[in-house]
Amino acid sequence: MKVGLLEFCAVVLLALLLIPEAVFGIRFVIDREECFSHNVQYEGDTVHVSFVVIKVDSSWYYSQDGVDLVVKGPNGDQIHDFRDKISEKFDFVAHHKGVHRFCFTNKSPYHETIDFDVHVGHFSYYDEHAKDEHFNPLLEQISKLEEALYNIQFEQHWLEAQTERQAIINEAMSQRAVYKAFWESAALVGASVLQVYLLRRLFERKLGISRV
Repeated sequence: MKVGLLEFCAVVLLALLLIPEAVFGIRFVIDREECFSHNVQYEGDTVHVSFVVIKVDSSWYYSQDGVDLVVKGPNGDQIHDFRDKISEKFDFVAHHKGVHRFCFTNKSPYHETIDFDVHVGHFSYYDEHAKDEHFNPLLEQISKLEEALYNIQFEQHWLEAQTERQAIINEAMSQRAVYKAFWESAALVGASVLQVYLLRRLFERKLGISRV
């Protein structure tokens, strides 16, 4: 029974230690270029990154061009380079601790709203170099559980951003459809009025000729 109690306490303690060390999330409006910095405190940590172009500040403009993202490490070495992406989700292992830079470039003529997330995962237990073989299987299972829960949370936020983007696109397309239908109707009414006017003038002219 004592072993079970110790295992339970270990689960609670390690669950707290397994919480991602750093979380950075922001939604911003980009004109041409925006750069963000994030400090990774330990070598070997996994950095999870995602971004979604939520909307473009023009109801008449719709493009799949996307934005560019360049990720650089503390030494200025390029880690990732994405071009013309509407959305992206990726991760990488930090080979050097320090400040990492994430630079976005917008090539469209309009401002764009971007949802951007950075999560740094760090397993505190590994820093203690524990060698208790009795707890190793338990720690391994907890690590797998933490990773699964984190992936679910990360995926959920990713899907929410994608859903919001799609809802905005659908609304913009609906507005354009309404405007298009309105102008088509106006053009049809104008053409009908013009046709009636021309026919009336034609009949009046023929009537005038017959009287003469």
